[in-house]
Amino acid sequence: MTALTVFRLAAYVRSHRVFQSLLLVLALLAVLHSSRAPRGEEAGVLADAAVLIVPVLAWSARSLLDTEPDRQRELSAVTVGGRGRELVAGLMAALVTCGALAAVGLAAALLLGTSARPSPGVLATGVAMHGLAALTGTALGALTSRAVVRSPALSIMGLVLGFLLMLLISASPAYWLTVPLVVWMRAANDGDLVARFPELAAVSLAWCVLALTLYAWRRLRH
Repeated sequence: MTALTVFRLAAYVRSHRVFQSLLLVLALLAVLHSSRAPRGEEAGVLADAAVLIVPVLAWSARSLLDTEPDRQRELSAVTVGGRGRELVAGLMAALVTCGALAAVGLAAALLLGTSARPSPGVLATGVAMHGLAALTGTALGALTSRAVVRSPALSIMGLVLGFLLMLLISASPAYWLTVPLVVWMRAANDGDLVARFPELAAVSLAWCVLALTLYAWRRLRH
């Protein structure tokens, strides 16, 4: 399974799709960090960067999962001893890719977006937010991949609408019904992100696990 994960990462790189994702990330970061935020706004910068990179990470995860042809996926399942292992290998490869791109986003936020070094608590929270962003992007990308949504047009529409729906719901009092991305940003701007983050992280993690479970159920059913 580890070998299959590495194989999929290598295939993603050799297909040059990774460069499309990287260019999107760099373009987003160039716009987002065109000017440094004032001292004391470090939490807001990190929260904004983690939220706005989610759709790019989802597109990257979807792209990686769609790199392998369907027949090759079936052969991979036979090779590693089952569809479950093949599924996990694909998700691990997508998560590694999203994690690497999220790390680029985090580094850019710290080096280009802030005027001062964040406090240890804010920094730790920012790192955790980008980790959750990578997991959220992986889940959203998996649910809109070709193995679940056959039509490329519907897949892209589902990805965009899924992210917009996530923003709309998380902006409402019922933010706990999805990954609370907007609440991340609100808490950062209000200065209580560190205090509220355990609660927000638990809600985010629960929804990511649910989404990945739904993806696994959908894949193993067909």
